[in-house]
Amino acid sequence: MKKNRTKQLVELIVTSIFIILFVYSCGIYRPVDAKKIPPSAQERVKQNIEKGEGFRAKNLLKRNSGGNFDFATSNEMWRATLDVLDFAPLSNVDYSGGLIITDWFNEKKNKKNSLKITVRFLSNEIRSDGIEVTLHKKECDNNLECSIGKYSGKLNNEIKLAILKKATILQKASKDKYKKEMGEYKTNNLEKAD
Repeated sequence: MKKNRTKQLVELIVTSIFIILFVYSCGIYRPVDAKKIPPSAQERVKQNIEKGEGFRAKNLLKRNSGGNFDFATSNEMWRATLDVLDFAPLSNVDYSGGLIITDWFNEKKNKKNSLKITVRFLSNEIRSDGIEVTLHKKECDNNLECSIGKYSGKLNNEIKLAILKKATILQKASKDKYKKEMGEYKTNNLEKAD
C-alpha cells in the first residue's frame, strides 16, 4: 500500500513537471492588438518580405553550399565604395569581412610608382568613423627593385569623402524610391478596395 502511494506521488510529480515544462516552453502569452495587424494578407506578406521574415516553400528543397550575400546590394556604403573605386582593378572583395582591396595600379605616365587601396568597413552606417581608407605606395627604381610603404596624404581623405558623399546620395535615392513604391502600393490597394 505504501509502495503504491509512493509510486503515485512520483507519477504525479513527474506529470506535473512535464505539464509545467510544456506550458512554459510555449512562451508567454501576449495578446495582439488587432489595430496593428495589416488588414490584408498581401500586405502582411509584403511587410514580412521587406523585413526578411518568414520563408518560401519553393526554397525548402534547395541546398545552399555557402552563405548568401545578396544583401550587399542594399548597403549604400558598400555600393558607393565599389562605384568610387571602379577605376582600379579589385584583388579582394569580402562583404562578410567588410573589406575591399584593389590591385596595384598606376598612371600611364609614371609606371614606376603604383598604389593599392584598402577600404575597411567598421560600420554599416554612413559616418566618417564607419570607414577606414588605407593607401600603400610601391616605388620601383630602374633596376626594378621595389619598396612598399604606407602612403599618407590628401588622397586617403579624398577617397573617403567621395565614398561618404556617394553613399549619402545612394541612401537618399533608395529612400525616395521606397516612398514612391509604397505610395503606389497604397494607391493600388485603395483602388482595389473601392
